[in-house]
Parts: sequence; C-alpha cells; structure tokens
Amino acid sequence: MKTPIVFNIQKFSIHDGPGIRTTIFFKGCPLRCAWCHNPESQRYQIETMTKKNNKQETVGREYTVRELVKEAQKDQLFYEQSGGGVTLSGGEVMTQNIDFIEELVKELHRVGISVAIDTCGVAPFKNYERILPYVDLFLYDLKFIHSDLHAKYTGRPNDLVLNNLVRLNEHHANISLRLILLEGINADDTTLLETIDWLKQEKINLYSVHLLPYHEFGKDKYAGLQREWHKFTPPSEERLAAIQELLSTHYSPVYIGG
Repeated sequence: MKTPIVFNIQKFSIHDGPGIRTTIFFKGCPLRCAWCHNPESQRYQIETMTKKNNKQETVGREYTVRELVKEAQKDQLFYEQSGGGVTLSGGEVMTQNIDFIEELVKELHRVGISVAIDTCGVAPFKNYERILPYVDLFLYDLKFIHSDLHAKYTGRPNDLVLNNLVRLNEHHANISLRLILLEGINADDTTLLETIDWLKQEKINLYSVHLLPYHEFGKDKYAGLQREWHKFTPPSEERLAAIQELLSTHYSPVYIGG
C-alpha cells in the first residue's frame, strides 16, 4: 500500500467542520487554484520550502494509519464535548491511496471519532463510495458553477465536481457546501443565483453553506517554493453580508467563514 504524505496535523481546528477538530492535511491535489493558500499541498511528494528566516523546512512526512489514529485520539474528549472530530483535508484527500484512506476512516469510525472529508470533488466517485459508510460530513468546495471559469482558474473543468456532488446527494451524504468568493469573478448576484438555480434543479440537500472570501494567508509560501503568487480581491464585509442574506433565503444555516 502506497503511503500518502501528510504535511500538517492541525489541532483544535474550528474552521473545518463542526466542533473542535483535528485536521489532517494530505499532500497532493489535481487542481492548481490560482488563489491556493496552501501551495505546499499541491504536489504529492515531500518538498523543501524556504522560510522567512531563510531556513529550509521539509514539507511532508509519512504516517501509518495507527499513528494518525493515535494522534487523533489524544483530543477525543474535546471532540465528544464539542460535537467535533477529525477532518481529512489537503491537497485533495480523495485522490490519495484510497486503500489507506478507507482503512483510516474505518479505524476512526471504529474508535468512535466523527469524520469529515474536505474535498474539491475532483476524484473518481468510486473512491467516495468506498468511504461513505464511515464519513459523517463532506465539506464540498464549489468554486465556479461555470466550467470555463473553473478551468481558467483551477486548471480543470467542473463537470466531475458537479457530477460527484449530485451523486453524493443521491447517496444521502451530509454535505456542507463551501463557496470560495472572489470579487469581480464569482461573487456577483447573477453568478450566485445561477448557482442556487442549479442546486435547486438537482435537488441538492445541504447540511450548511459556508462563504469563504479570498484571503492572502499563503502569500509568503509562494516565495518559499519559488512559485508565482496571484493576487485577488475578496468581497467587502457589506457584500458578504448581502450574499449571506441572499443565500439564507434558500438555505440554512449560511455562515461567513469556515
């Protein structure tokens, strides 16, 4: 079994699903989102990144399933008290070795830890089918309803993203939809109403909606990896409030932020 590379285990996370969580970030993603704030997550192999102090940092290491479960169990009391659990993120967890991921979610499920999957939707649906019985919530990114924009800014069209969202809904998965918002690109009323229309047409049931405005938290990482950084503009606070109000007429709850 090929062991995936993990580049971060974030404790006491409150932005990757309900309650207090441990988020495990896997390295490697099929997309190249122009605004990605974790560029060190994009490649599937271990890398070296230069920090601000010019020191070299090794990004990524291998863990066994047992090691990851043991690490997660350290905070199990906090999960139980807050309704939290473990979130598997990336990169894109669903393009990792699915035998490893299935074993991991099975074991977390067996020891009583709730599991959420943070996904961009660009993975074979058979991978989702294998883990469905052990996953409590999917944090599903919907970046663009228009495939041409999706291809322009992520490097891939969105047909698989939309198809997988429909199929997860057909399997009665709990879906928390995450809308990445870029001013002047996908945060206008027309685009948002088209997104709502598509969701309604496909009868997508949502556990919650999260509005995720663009931010620059990963800017320095691009220099450390010797990659080009692209600047975007987030919607204003007033615009975010208006978007929240618009979405709230169709879905509840709608949150600003993770």
